[in-house]
Amino acid sequence: MNSLERVVTALNRQEPDRVPTFEWEIDHNIIQSLTPNHDYFDFVEEMDLDAVVIGPDYKSEQIDENTYIDEWKVVKRKGHEEYLIPLEDQAPIRSIKDFKHYSPPDPITPERFATLRKAVERFKGKRAIIIKIRDALSTPRDIRGYTGLLMDLKLEPNLVKEMVDLSIHHNLEVGLEAIKIGADIVVTGDDYADNSGPLMSPKLFNEFFFPGIRKLINSLKEAGAYFIKHTDGNITLLIDMFIEANIDCIDPIDPLAGMDILEIKRKYGSKVAIKGNIDCVNILSNSPKTDVVMSVLDCILKASPNGGHIISSSNSIHSGVKPENYKAMLEAIFEYGQYPINVKKLEKILGSMKSSH
Repeated sequence: MNSLERVVTALNRQEPDRVPTFEWEIDHNIIQSLTPNHDYFDFVEEMDLDAVVIGPDYKSEQIDENTYIDEWKVVKRKGHEEYLIPLEDQAPIRSIKDFKHYSPPDPITPERFATLRKAVERFKGKRAIIIKIRDALSTPRDIRGYTGLLMDLKLEPNLVKEMVDLSIHHNLEVGLEAIKIGADIVVTGDDYADNSGPLMSPKLFNEFFFPGIRKLINSLKEAGAYFIKHTDGNITLLIDMFIEANIDCIDPIDPLAGMDILEIKRKYGSKVAIKGNIDCVNILSNSPKTDVVMSVLDCILKASPNGGHIISSSNSIHSGVKPENYKAMLEAIFEYGQYPINVKKLEKILGSMKSSH
């Protein structure tokens, strides 16, 4: 079974030969530390990840050493991670009038898919090719500013709906074109919760964001792709709606937000595949490798039996992750994640490690 087959089998909630693994994001410095002078594609191959995850190619123009403006006219500041941070006080949309004169970038300009085409040429049919786009929240958040957007849910609801429609339309065009080019899976990364719960009430989520999300998902799946929904935080109050929207997989079941992967697997494992959830804040960043291995064993025991599990970090392999810990995580997955899962054997190994720890 190759990597593509392994991922597809898990998304169909069945048992592949091994629990598949890949990450939403991997920091460039981690890649360079583990595979010097290699790019992301080389890293995927050398570390034997089961999928390559790439976004559409949007250009940014540099304003100064740490500041950029992108094709959405969003001004961003470089931080410690791979992504740039939007500056809320410079958001291009401040009113309905601004929105009426706003022009988004072309979703399917040829250069938008240059990296995807390279991935298809190198990995098609061998590893899962995943296009990373947005759904209903992140684009309105960037072009309006987070505070302004959340206030507009009450003060300017029509503006919110217009911005959500724009985002869904744009990202659907991007996703459909990516599927034509060769993407197997679409993932969206808009975060709808923090550690305490949803960023807005389920009622407001259902009114403003859920219809567009459902439209996007169903249209992309009708075009032949699988769909993974990534959202951090405690999504207990929203997860039923995501599943109703016909997602194939929920990611990453955030443990620091109180999300229990065993409980989620028991409750929803017959309806949706589960991706996650090795703690990337404490275990992968600050703990000894023995703790990493124990966390992998624990995660496999909770989520992998009967299939439908893709094992990964609880968010991403960010700049604070110890490279040696991520390598230890992968080695443990390859060693202990073989199907059929021998629960008694793994429980014995985990118990022995805990006793001697």
